[in-house]
Amino acid sequence: MTDHTAQIKQFIVEEFLPDVAAEELDDHYDLLDGAVIDSLGLLQVIAWLEDTFELALDDAEIGPDQFRSVHTIQTFIGQSQG
Repeated sequence: MTDHTAQIKQFIVEEFLPDVAAEELDDHYDLLDGAVIDSLGLLQVIAWLEDTFELALDDAEIGPDQFRSVHTIQTFIGQSQG
């Protein structure tokens, strides 16, 4: 499985945390409970994942827990790419 952690972090800080350096973002920091990403932000993350990683995501396979941290997003990408 390819590690996309740096790419995910870069997207998160550019879109949601402009005052934080990507290397400062902990892989396991809870982006939802920490109010970094809200419901509209989740839609933005999903659209970015579909475009960037050419994923065709089914609404049934998408839930907030899959986007809770950089680590869970990385895991989700790996599982979606099969």
